[in-house]
Amino acid sequence: MDIRRGLVISAVVTACTFGLGCATPDETDAPTTASEAVPEPMPTAPALPPTEATAPDRLNSSPRHGEWVDVTLPGSDMPVSTWVVYPERAGPAPVLLVIHEIFGLTDWVRGVADQFAAEGFIAVAPDLLSGMGPDGGGTASLGGRDNVVATIRTLEPGERARRLDAVRLYALDIPAGNGRIGSVGFCWGGTSSFAYAASQPALDAAVVYYGTSPEAADEFAQIVAPVLGHYGEDDERVNSTIPRAEEAMVAGQSFESNIYAGSCGPKTTARARIFGPRKRRGRARWSSSASIWKGERAGHSGSPRSIRGGMGRSPVYVRTPPGARRPRGQPSPR
Repeated sequence: MDIRRGLVISAVVTACTFGLGCATPDETDAPTTASEAVPEPMPTAPALPPTEATAPDRLNSSPRHGEWVDVTLPGSDMPVSTWVVYPERAGPAPVLLVIHEIFGLTDWVRGVADQFAAEGFIAVAPDLLSGMGPDGGGTASLGGRDNVVATIRTLEPGERARRLDAVRLYALDIPAGNGRIGSVGFCWGGTSSFAYAASQPALDAAVVYYGTSPEAADEFAQIVAPVLGHYGEDDERVNSTIPRAEEAMVAGQSFESNIYAGSCGPKTTARARIFGPRKRRGRARWSSSASIWKGERAGHSGSPRSIRGGMGRSPVYVRTPPGARRPRGQPSPR
């Protein structure tokens, strides 16, 4: 299984676990306990996001409505070019801000957004390099990856947050949305997702894939959204930042981390190990997580709110997925 395909499966499960609204409009908001939940049987061939090679064909053949939108950036003449994909579903849908890797808004990221839409989310993927390329262009105008990476390194954290805020405000006004917005990011985008939870207290949930934790203790103090991180065991550069998140996020806040075998570096193919290199293992872990996704977990331990059922729901702790290693110092499931 391609590395990032497995990761996106996990991201979908995570978003639903955090309760951004994967339930259909007619489902009850009553909490479901672990003993009451009945996992649904696994499909023979679960839908997966495209690989980097198949992303263009996936985008061209997708039945879902996708469109480019220019999001107004206050104080700038250059809008944030944003790819928006809508799910085929009745009733309002939750929104996911899909934050791209250090390689910018590629076809693969747009394919990821399409898969989120297939799962029932309005996927909003901004090109955070908008206006930073030749003639005011974004990722596509910058040419090779080396130039994209060099350019994205010049994007200051404050400007990144300003752009995400503008896209979030746009997303809140989408008529088909239900008002709940979470963020998910990969690598550079994972770091950005965690940082955005610190800078935007109205964010409903944040998912971090092999991204570093914020550096300053006062940044953690501002986090309201539950945060879930997935990491590769061999990525010590990233993993060395996990303890500071565990130590800084206190009672009333929620941070769950899972570490999997292998590396999640951009030049490896081991990132798929987060859900296993073998499809059977990946599907088993999908099935295991899906039981939580479908209602076993009503909230996140220690979280001040449960997004799926509104405010004040009693939390239920989520177990680390099979194959994951719980970081040292992290409590066992209740």
